[in-house]
Amino acid sequence: MTGNQQADGPQHKRDLTRRKVVVAGGAAVAAVGAGSVLAMSASADEASTAATAAGKASSTSTAAETCYKLTSETTEGPYYIDADKLRRDITEDKEGIPLTLTLKVIDSETCKPIRNAAVDIWHCDALGIYSGYKSQSTGGGSAPTDAPTGTPTGTPTGTPTGEPPSGGPSGGPGGGGGHQEPTDDERYLRGTWKTDKQGQVTFKTIFPGWYRGRCVHIHTKVHVDGEWTDAGYEGGHACHTGQFFFDEASVLAAAEVEPYSTSTTERTTLTEDTIYDQSGTQGGLLKLKYNKKNIARGVLGTLTMGVAPDETNDGT
Repeated sequence: MTGNQQADGPQHKRDLTRRKVVVAGGAAVAAVGAGSVLAMSASADEASTAATAAGKASSTSTAAETCYKLTSETTEGPYYIDADKLRRDITEDKEGIPLTLTLKVIDSETCKPIRNAAVDIWHCDALGIYSGYKSQSTGGGSAPTDAPTGTPTGTPTGTPTGEPPSGGPSGGPGGGGGHQEPTDDERYLRGTWKTDKQGQVTFKTIFPGWYRGRCVHIHTKVHVDGEWTDAGYEGGHACHTGQFFFDEASVLAAAEVEPYSTSTTERTTLTEDTIYDQSGTQGGLLKLKYNKKNIARGVLGTLTMGVAPDETNDGT
């Protein structure tokens, strides 16, 4: 294959698309900042030069390029249920701090919003329990009144044998491990809704609690190329499987509010978690707004997810 033929390949077209988007943003700023109509029709190199001369190319390019970053893919976890609960309010009767979650789904290649995508979210309740899996969840409330007292005596002897338990950060609930079948019929804190023409969808739920081995998080899937019917969303494929995370300040504030404050489960922090990749919003870290003096009044969470609609990322 010759050099010219290689330049005409898919990768070249993709690079051109990205270049055009960045330049378009730079040209617009140059036109406003320098008052030049010529900048709007400049070539790619000229527009870049003009924007730099205006002193704004750096910030413009950075803003434009953020849409290319794919939101981190994560494991699905063992507690996903494809229940087709088409609803935006997934709270049911669960107690907790109100959380309004607004998500935007965009094509990371073109930066365009993806409309009519099916977005799933699911998470545990304030005490770390997942609907459908109460008997298997590792959350916990107040200590039992008949808990044993006193200090254990004696020293364990011998060497443990057999395989280590599957629980914990990688194999525990909501972390890694294979899918598990539901053990009950509850479906609270689960739901699916479609994105609008701006690629946005909003859910009403509660601030999640925590359980052994994981920091506070919410699971999500984005499905595309399917069909919306009266029965739900059919066909298509999952182009993104991820998790949303909460900063430590918000979790510490929530932990002071009932019923979170009654939990006896040891909490894993954001920096200790083995699923969150520490990359900020790209890794699923939510942008949160709430009254710092009274988080109990409610929390607003937002995030833009950059996905690759032509790919399949089902998290399994």
